Amino acid sequence: MEKLVVTGPTRLEGEVTISGAKNAAVAILPATLLIDGTCTIENLPNISDIKISCEILEKLGAKIDWIDEHTITIDTRNISTTKAPLDLTSKFRASYYLIGAMLGRMGEIEVGMPGGCKLGARPIDQHIKGFEILGANVSLEKGTIYAKADKLEGSSIYMDIVSVGATINVMLAAVLANGTTIIENAAKEPHIVDVANFLNTMGANIRGAGTDVIKIKGVEKLHGNSTYSVVPDQIEAGTFMLAALATKGDITLKNCITEHLDSIIAKIKEVGGHVEDYGDSIRVWCDKRPKKATIKTLPYPGFPTDLQPQMGVVLSLADGTSVINESIWESRFQYTEELNRMGARITAQGKTAFFEGVESLHGAPVYSTDLRAGAALVIAGTAANGETDIYNIEHIDRGYENIEGKFKNLGANIKRVRE
Repeated sequence: MEKLVVTGPTRLEGEVTISGAKNAAVAILPATLLIDGTCTIENLPNISDIKISCEILEKLGAKIDWIDEHTITIDTRNISTTKAPLDLTSKFRASYYLIGAMLGRMGEIEVGMPGGCKLGARPIDQHIKGFEILGANVSLEKGTIYAKADKLEGSSIYMDIVSVGATINVMLAAVLANGTTIIENAAKEPHIVDVANFLNTMGANIRGAGTDVIKIKGVEKLHGNSTYSVVPDQIEAGTFMLAALATKGDITLKNCITEHLDSIIAKIKEVGGHVEDYGDSIRVWCDKRPKKATIKTLPYPGFPTDLQPQMGVVLSLADGTSVINESIWESRFQYTEELNRMGARITAQGKTAFFEGVESLHGAPVYSTDLRAGAALVIAGTAANGETDIYNIEHIDRGYENIEGKFKNLGANIKRVRE
């Protein structure tokens, strides 16, 4: 078992390069199943979810060559099975993208129910609704999803709730369908745009990604033989921006798209932080205790739920009492119990948490309950007095590339220890 040991307090200073977006990459990799040929994908984050995704694709018959640790060439011409390995698909949430991609490519797929972080009820009913409207038969038996279609037919689909996963999954299924598919009330996140851009580069006809109406005109095939670079990770960027606030630090982030960070920038300024936008990089610094704030998580372009725990660390140290309303996931406040072990004063009630700011945190043994909670605990450990041992770090490795190395380069006293 591995853990991270963080000794603080440390003021983080320096530059950090943001990796490719996890949430885009885990959808782009299954999307390669739709290609009749090969393609090269650059700027892949070197994280465990990507390695598992590649292993699943190889089990299905894809041939993958690693050019370097962030670049692969993938050939999906010889897909040999429609049964995804259940032991691998159960390890992360994004395995459900195999359904849309394989329905489009093979007309059939058998895959285990997706795993991932335990954030409360995470149904895939909107995904299934979309597949069925396109003409697929979908059934769930003993933890396995079976989907089959003779030929998918384009149609109009209204999403009952704004769902990133369902929007991407239906988009994947519709790319090779007959006719035109219209997704209404679609999610608008940057990684949805990135997946659409990838597919269009390979010959798809998708318009409107990034708005609430996406139109997909089905094509006969995707040609491949192209190179695509994954968009920078909005959530990793936001994590380091908030780390600058919590540690009263000064961090410049390189390789980021600042327009994706508008809601985060607004809150950083509201609590007393400073931001300089250089277009493809951004500097964030703070020289005093943060102010209190009220946060409500919302679908993009609102404040991201995936940055809520990191913001919770900032508000734990703020001057005054802050409130976070979580409108996306019902169990996102599990991390607050861990912060309270470190001296925070947080009261969580349902989807609302109250943060009575303290002047400092102290080190303690804590447990990462999910991916973003783990990142929040790394920030908290860096800001806290004394030593913090962070367990269950496999959650962190799912979504952050070399997190200890990046924090160490900013001055943090952090090391990975095997027990």
